[in-house]
Parts: sequence; structure tokens; C-alpha cells
Amino acid sequence: MEEEELERIKWHRQQLMEDIQKLKDEIADVFAQIDCFEDAEESRMAQKEKELCIGRKKFNMDPIKGIQYLIDHKLLSSKMEDIAEFLYKGEGLNKTAIGDYLGERDPLNLQVLQAFVELHQFSNLNLVQALRWVTELLWDSVSLSVKGR
Repeated sequence: MEEEELERIKWHRQQLMEDIQKLKDEIADVFAQIDCFEDAEESRMAQKEKELCIGRKKFNMDPIKGIQYLIDHKLLSSKMEDIAEFLYKGEGLNKTAIGDYLGERDPLNLQVLQAFVELHQFSNLNLVQALRWVTELLWDSVSLSVKGR
């Protein structure tokens, strides 16, 4: 009777050990899938960063074509607020190119210019300081554009 009980316990232990090994194998598979997913995500992010760099270079050479490239590659939406924020952050962008874009007389560009100005903080400035700041901002952006033409 004790031998039967002992055999049953050994058999049960063996079943548990097999189940544990199956779980270890499944966990290893999940970790492998996670690693694969992370590698794919890093590759996708690297590709997006590369396209963003190309878009900035295109923008600096021809702002209209650069913005269109960024929109076409879904790196920037076509909403004026998003374009204005992209210009406001200005990462890797030439100020003259920003001025060229904001200086265009196209209705969208004028709306982007308005949104661009609204992104700047004037709350801690008195009226004269704010007007001076806006004048300098617009002069720097737009006059560089006019000089380049």
C-alpha cells in the first residue's frame, strides 16, 4: 500500500516537473516574441527618425516641399496648429526657411503664422515688451524670407 502511494506520488511529481518545463518553454517563447517585437519597434522608430531628418533637410531647402514630405510620411498632420508647433520647436530647422514658410501669402501659411505667434508666451511681458518681441520675431522670420527671395 505504501509502495503504491509512493509510486503515485512519484508519478504526480513527474507530471508536475513536465508541466513546469512546459511553462518554462512557454515563458521563453514569450520573451523571444517580446524581444522580436522590441527589435521591430526600435527599427520602426529608427526609420521614423530617419524620415524626420530627411523632412527637416527638405524643409530647410524648400519649406513647402518639406512640410508636404512630413505630411505625406505621416510625421506631421496638416492641421495648422501642428505645423505651427513644428516650426515653433524648430528642431533642426533653419530660421530663414521658417521665415520663408511663414512669409508666404497662402491662406494656410497665414493661419500657421497666427498659430505660431499664439504659441509664444506674452503673459509676463508689458505691452511694449510684447510688441517689441512680436516685431522682432516677425522681422527675423519674415525679413530673412524677403532677403532670400
